[in-house]
Amino acid sequence: MESASVIPDVLAEVGPRLKRLRTRRGITLTALAAKTGISKSTLSRLESGQRKPSLELLLPLAEVYQVPLDELVGAPEVGDPRIRFKPRTRNGRLVFPLTQQSSGLAVWKVVIPPERERALRTHAGYEWVYVLSGQMRLILGEHDITMGPGEVAEFDTRLPHWFGPAGDEPVEILSVHGSDGHRMHVRAAPRRDPAT
Repeated sequence: MESASVIPDVLAEVGPRLKRLRTRRGITLTALAAKTGISKSTLSRLESGQRKPSLELLLPLAEVYQVPLDELVGAPEVGDPRIRFKPRTRNGRLVFPLTQQSSGLAVWKVVIPPERERALRTHAGYEWVYVLSGQMRLILGEHDITMGPGEVAEFDTRLPHWFGPAGDEPVEILSVHGSDGHRMHVRAAPRRDPAT
């Protein structure tokens, strides 16, 4: 448990950080006590590390110094939020993983080239497919559906299914698969022919 060993180190740095802030701004302990309502002796013990920082002490100090609370305690900076998984080829399809595989849901962006073989398959879970570009053909049980950009299908993957380009052009999709079988919110349905 790394976090338990990090907390004392973080707390030990608060006092010196508070003292640096005060001295850089040229504020005396007496003046700071008057502005915050915290006694001079408490402030002195806080800066020397003899008193543990608490929210009741840190909030008025953050307000006087006009700094965020996380800056007072030295919270680590948030890292780069971008996901940097490498694309891979799977069954001729270019697959970009967008989530860690340890989570309950797996999300991929998939580029599917035209395919000759349309083998139906089954496996545990639920799948949600969103068409980004191109035309996608979804064969699901007795349904044979053509979907365009912006259309969504959701289905139980225990049903025999196949999806890929409807024609000779690639199709680009987002695929979300819940291996534990949880449903999402949209269901696959055959597209109605506007002529009927």
